[in-house]
Amino acid sequence: MDISVRFNKMSKNMKTQLFIDNLTMIFDPQALFSDGTIDYRIPPEPKINEKVKIRFRSGRENIEQVVLVYDETNRIEMKKVSNDRLFDYYECEIQLGTEKIEYYFEVHSGQYTCYYNSVGVCSGVEPYYNFFITPSYTTPDWAKGAIFYQIYVDRFYNGDKTNDVETDEYVYIGEGTYKVEDWFKYPQSMDVREFYGGDIEGVMQKLDYLQDLGVDVIYFNPIFVSPSNHKYDIQDYDYIDPHFGKIVKDEGEVLKRGDNGQLMCDPSRPNKDASKYICRVTDKENLEASNEFFAKFVEEVHRRGMKVILDGVFNHCGSFNKWLDREGIYENADGYDKGAYIERESPYNTFFKFYEDRWPYNYTYDGWWGHDTLPKLNYEDSPKLFDYIIRVAKKWVSPPYNVDGWRLDVAADLGHTPEYNHYFWREFRKAVKEANPEAIILAEHYGDPTSWLRGDQWDTVMNYDAFMEPITWFLTGVEKHSDEAREDMYGNADAFFGSMRNYMTRFNTQSLQVAMNELSNHDHSRFLTRTNRRVGRTDSLGAEAANQGVDKAVFRLAVVMQMTWPGAPTIYYGDEAGLCGWTDPDNRRTYPWGREDHELIMFHKEMIRIHKEFEVLKTGSILFLEGEYNLISYGRFNSKDRVVVIINNSQEERTVDLPVWRLGAIDVSRMARLMITTREGFSNEAKVYNIENGILHIICPPVSGIVVKDLSNQM
Repeated sequence: MDISVRFNKMSKNMKTQLFIDNLTMIFDPQALFSDGTIDYRIPPEPKINEKVKIRFRSGRENIEQVVLVYDETNRIEMKKVSNDRLFDYYECEIQLGTEKIEYYFEVHSGQYTCYYNSVGVCSGVEPYYNFFITPSYTTPDWAKGAIFYQIYVDRFYNGDKTNDVETDEYVYIGEGTYKVEDWFKYPQSMDVREFYGGDIEGVMQKLDYLQDLGVDVIYFNPIFVSPSNHKYDIQDYDYIDPHFGKIVKDEGEVLKRGDNGQLMCDPSRPNKDASKYICRVTDKENLEASNEFFAKFVEEVHRRGMKVILDGVFNHCGSFNKWLDREGIYENADGYDKGAYIERESPYNTFFKFYEDRWPYNYTYDGWWGHDTLPKLNYEDSPKLFDYIIRVAKKWVSPPYNVDGWRLDVAADLGHTPEYNHYFWREFRKAVKEANPEAIILAEHYGDPTSWLRGDQWDTVMNYDAFMEPITWFLTGVEKHSDEAREDMYGNADAFFGSMRNYMTRFNTQSLQVAMNELSNHDHSRFLTRTNRRVGRTDSLGAEAANQGVDKAVFRLAVVMQMTWPGAPTIYYGDEAGLCGWTDPDNRRTYPWGREDHELIMFHKEMIRIHKEFEVLKTGSILFLEGEYNLISYGRFNSKDRVVVIINNSQEERTVDLPVWRLGAIDVSRMARLMITTREGFSNEAKVYNIENGILHIICPPVSGIVVKDLSNQM
């Protein structure tokens, strides 16, 4: 019988079945997905010897088989356990032991086979990008997506004039200290001995501001007794610096100058005569009063529902340190042993590495990177030093101080060998977590952190490689110090997504969710200055040039990304108020009280509100949706919610069609705009978009950032 006749006589159901039987499957790799979030790894932070459920997503009826391959040779065929209108979901279970496991997915569709790992779909097995699970590796839930606020204390707010460092109170690096009277004066190129008077009382007085901004965590640059304003040269780990705390006993005098303007003191050991300074930083009344005040400060912060983390500088200390005492500050002070610089018989002799036997006053000690003001701590030869620092680590996270964690300065440099470095951080973690299980341990680190992120050392890192650098290059084409400009990196979506994909795979998911995502900090130029796309420093262009040609519209794009990217958004004090600055020390300008950019502050508050309102922005998955020259888009999603972000960094209007079906948005869905920022300003006025055939069609004005959210689960 003729086929056309037969077909014409078929019922509707018969015709449908014939169509299905003869349909050729078209494999869609864009539908494939898995990661380490709670929707695809259950539980997301499994314990030793626990069973963990792994999930995988594919297009509806689009693949024939998916195999989980773990630890190279173990293979489990996953079972399809559910579906929705767009996707099938596969599951299997793995029994964990005590060691890290790695895995990837092998996907079969007809004659086609591909592999799926932490960077997505691949044509072959790439072990470097395997997913991995480290049993019993947990990070504090309070820190996942938390809003951090970094404070460089001397430059934030002067709340107590009585504890200010005085001019010529002591000598640091060859010259007397200087009390800055003009709060708005730009820092000099040699700025370490200049003091503006900011203190912890000043932060206390501004807690209402920080709380209103939406801050969850205050991160302090070092606040222990130290001679510089940056305080990365610790003098006494046991006490808060009274210049930041409380001075209740204030005897002695500052150093004198002669008629010729020169300091009248022993040029070889000038600070042995700095009697005012010696009283302020060695007298136990001042030290105990400062510690007591700090404990009350933390108590107040906790009462407000916020947390505090401290900067731990444990690789090196300072030449003023009581263990070394190169300055002679403690040599004749009551209650202190002689420093290792002073005499060979010092109880702290092994705390430092000396190259020659030159006592008394042995200057041949090892300095970090050759800096004699930063003596390197010699842990390998001194169990006593190790015990002391571990005690310090526990002390500040325990009552009565109860701080909520440590940021670790140059953490990879500690010790003289990699083996010792890892040993130290393992013991450090044990001590801190035993004292305060909810304390966070995050490290300053550049490069691959995986050897420290194994569940037994750090929780996470300051996220330079998978946040600050790629965003800086894409939006400004300028390196994070403003020392280099590269036109090939400006607006380069492929480079941006490539860097993000690569470096994000170096994190456990729980590490990524608490990573410190900064746009600026005390070591790099202010992001707002980078938007002028100029290479320069104070010495080469002058401080005022850092304010010139900046683009607040581009800065707002960066803030949109900061508040919608996986991790803990970290605001460097004053960024939200429009503060500019070249790299340090110019990035350490004072907070512009009374001169704030209130529009930028309001924008930060709105973006922080959006970030905190939607859990998907804290712990949800991420997918890259679109990348063109000067335009990127990505989605954050979980089983309940979907958010899409579009960044148009160009000077032209751009029209984009985004495949939001990949996030699970279906045709009956609508998406509402939460925020738009443009050259003219910003608005949180809602606008509703319909989704057609799984595509979101959006027109993006020049230099715009748009955040939209799925409405299907709110109807």
